Amino acid sequence: MPRKLNTFSNGGFIEFDSGSFDDWCVFLTKPGGERFAPTDERYFRRLKKLGKKYGNQKIYGDFVLIFDKTTALLDEHIFKQITEISKYYKHGSDRLEIEIWFNVLYAGMVAEENKEKAVLKKRIKRLGMHHLLIDNLEPEVAANFSKGIKWQALDRLMRAKGF
Repeated sequence: MPRKLNTFSNGGFIEFDSGSFDDWCVFLTKPGGERFAPTDERYFRRLKKLGKKYGNQKIYGDFVLIFDKTTALLDEHIFKQITEISKYYKHGSDRLEIEIWFNVLYAGMVAEENKEKAVLKKRIKRLGMHHLLIDNLEPEVAANFSKGIKWQALDRLMRAKGF
């Protein structure tokens, strides 16, 4: 059963629904009705381009503000904070795009916090964002970096990076 999380100014919305693995799959529905589960690779490509315009550190810093407040429970205040953060990104459709992708990241982190067998929880999203924006890896590499690596090795890497 879909669980709507937030609606955007363009009429699109984000929700949780059943996916391949569990009931914590994040779905976006565009104003025209197209519904899809965005991949890390997809939004990493867009965030990489926005990082070139606004600065990787700015986008990463804004993401960390959301990361620090994320728990296993959805918090309406965080959706409002994302809307406030997105006001900084003023060129064309950038504001809406940042709002959408930060909503996706937030929902993804809440999902990770709720996954039964996830050991690294929301930290896995932070590692991907760190690789993308701070270590300057390509979106495809950052999105797939952790695949096949034992959680203990990833945990050590995250701790070395300060999270």
